[in-house]
Amino acid sequence: MREAKVTPTGVERTFDEDRLIVTKTDRKGIITYANAMFLEVSALTEREVLGQPHNVIRHPEMPRCVFQLLWERISHQKEIFAYVVNLAADGAHYWVLAHVTPSLDPAGSIVGYHSSRRLPQRKAVQEVQAVYAKLRAEEARHSRPADAVAASADLLRATLAERGQTYDQFVWALTEIAPVDEVVTRR
Repeated sequence: MREAKVTPTGVERTFDEDRLIVTKTDRKGIITYANAMFLEVSALTEREVLGQPHNVIRHPEMPRCVFQLLWERISHQKEIFAYVVNLAADGAHYWVLAHVTPSLDPAGSIVGYHSSRRLPQRKAVQEVQAVYAKLRAEEARHSRPADAVAASADLLRATLAERGQTYDQFVWALTEIAPVDEVVTRR
């Protein structure tokens, strides 16, 4: 558990593109499992993360509206792919292309969440950074957190509408990895 607030250093950490960062949480987002890659990249120990909220790695430059969209999707038993910048315990940051899914019990009820993250392509990060900067600027214009999230969510929707894309189309347009439904369709 972080004792003090971590200050971003501006140092970016990367990892091998063939490695996956994996975590599992309970329904409230409390970490119940973290693989060795997560621990390495986040500069945390298993003892420091198990039982802690997943937002222990939240970077202050990550727009809150993206997390709102994430929780909206997964709480309705839908998966989401998202570009996320995380903050390691030593102040370094690292970008990931996250795939978050709900974990279901045999009756179909959500019991937690599973996230697998891979290294995103540099060109995707550059484009996402530009969009996220605008969303954060919009959030900064509002003193109430709820107003900030609502305003940036509206801006995200307007940005996507201007591009003629859904959120999923925006994410997949930035990556060279084809989503599963496109791979199946191409056969």
